[in-house]
Amino acid sequence: MSLHIYDTASRSMREFHPQVNGTASIYVCGATVQGVPHIGHVRSGLNFDVLRRWLARDGADVTLVRNVTDIDDKILTKAADHGRPWWEWAYTHERAFEDAYDALGCLPPSYAPRATGHVTQMVELMQRLIDKGHAYDVDGDVYFDVRSFPEYGALSGQKLDAVEQGETAVRGKRDPRDFTLWKAAKPGEPSWPTPWGDGRPGWHLECSAMATTYLGGTFDIHGGGLDLIFPHHENEQAQSRAAGDGFANYWMHNYWVTLSGEKMAKSLGNTVSIPAMLDKVRAQELRYYLVAPHYRSHIEYSEDALQEAVTAYGRVESFLRRAVERLGPVELRGDMCPDFVVAMDNDLNTPQAVAALHNKVRQGNTALADGDDDTARSAAECVRRMADILGVDPLSPKWNDASPADLGMRQALTTLVDRLLAERQEARKNKDFARSDALRDQLYDAGIAVEDTPGGPQWTLKDD
Repeated sequence: MSLHIYDTASRSMREFHPQVNGTASIYVCGATVQGVPHIGHVRSGLNFDVLRRWLARDGADVTLVRNVTDIDDKILTKAADHGRPWWEWAYTHERAFEDAYDALGCLPPSYAPRATGHVTQMVELMQRLIDKGHAYDVDGDVYFDVRSFPEYGALSGQKLDAVEQGETAVRGKRDPRDFTLWKAAKPGEPSWPTPWGDGRPGWHLECSAMATTYLGGTFDIHGGGLDLIFPHHENEQAQSRAAGDGFANYWMHNYWVTLSGEKMAKSLGNTVSIPAMLDKVRAQELRYYLVAPHYRSHIEYSEDALQEAVTAYGRVESFLRRAVERLGPVELRGDMCPDFVVAMDNDLNTPQAVAALHNKVRQGNTALADGDDDTARSAAECVRRMADILGVDPLSPKWNDASPADLGMRQALTTLVDRLLAERQEARKNKDFARSDALRDQLYDAGIAVEDTPGGPQWTLKDD
C-alpha cells in the first residue's frame, strides 16, 4: 500500500502522488506570533513533522515551509496594550514558538519565511489579480472580488450566498463578502509602499505569496489547523488560482486540542502553554501525548490522559534501555513491522501505528525475559525505527541526555531489580505467593512499580 491521505478539497482519501518523484513539497500555516505558544498551536507543527518524517523515510527530498505571520491586527493590538514596538513583540514570540517546536523535537523547516519579508511578492500577486479582473482598489485598500471567481467555496464547501467571513460593507466595495488583500495605512501603524498607496498586507495574501515563492505556483500539500479551512485557506486558494497558479494539489487539516469541549484558544482563556506543560512532563512525553492520537481527531486535554501517555511512553523507554543494558548499543536500523507501515500509509493512522509499536515492545520484553538476545535486538531496532518516525525515539540524542554517571546508576539498578524479579518469578512458579508478594512490596517501597504482563514483569520508577 502506498500513502493515502484525506484531502479536504475532495473530501475523500486520495493516493499521494508528488509532482516530482522522490520529492515532496509542503506548506504549513505557522504561527501568528501574538503570544506564548500553547499545545493547541504546536499540534499542527508536530503532525506535519510526522508527515515529513514518514515521507522522508526512504530518502525522499522533502521541502517543508512553515511561515511566520509577524504583522497582523492581533499583534499590533497586543503590542500596543503592552507599550512595546510591534516588531519587538512579534520577534519575541516568534522565538518562543521556535523554542517550543525545537523543545518538542520538530525538525527545522526547510524555510520559515516571515510575512514582512515578502511584501514585494504580495504586490506582484495583487497586480496579477487586478490585471485579470479579480481584484480592485478603493482609496488605498485592495479587495478580492469573490463573484469574479466561480470556484469560490470549492475547498470549504461554502455557498457564496451563505458566506460570512467577517468582512464589512464600506464605501466603494463591490460586495460585503469581498475580502481584503491590502489595508491602507492608518496613523501609528507600520506600512509599506505600493502602487495603490502605503499600507500593510491582509492575512490571506501573505500565505499565498510565501507558498508560491518557495514552492512554485503548484505544489504538493498545504496543511494547517481545521479552523483555517474557512476563510483563510478558501481565500488563499481562490486568490492563487484566480491569478493563474495551480496552488496546492492536496489539503490536509489537523483537528483541535480542546479543553472542556471548546477549542483551545487565547481568546477563550483556556490555553495550556508549552512552558507550563514542560513543568509537568518531559518534552518527549508531551510529544507522545500529542502525536499518538490521529491528526484528524480532537484531543480533549486532561491530566489523566496526559499521565496515561507518560506511562505508555515509559514502557517504550524502559524496554529500549533494558535492551541496551543487556545487548549494548542498539542501532537505528532494520525494518519497521508491517502493521506500522500499513497504519502510517493509511492517512497517518498514528493510533494503529502506536499499537504496532507497543506490540513490538511486548515481543522484545518477552525475548529479554527468555534470554533470546537475537530476537530482542531485532525488536529493539524495529522499535527505534518506528519511534523515530513519530519523533519519540528514547535513544535519540535529542532525548537521551543522561550523563555517564546516570547511565551507570541505571545499569546497576537494573541488575539489582532484574535479580529480584527473577527471584519473584521463581516464587510464583513454586506457588509461593507470600514470597512473591513480599518481593513486589519490597520493590514498591524502594520506589519501583512492577506490572505483570503477558511478556513478563515490567518495572518502572514509581511517580511520587
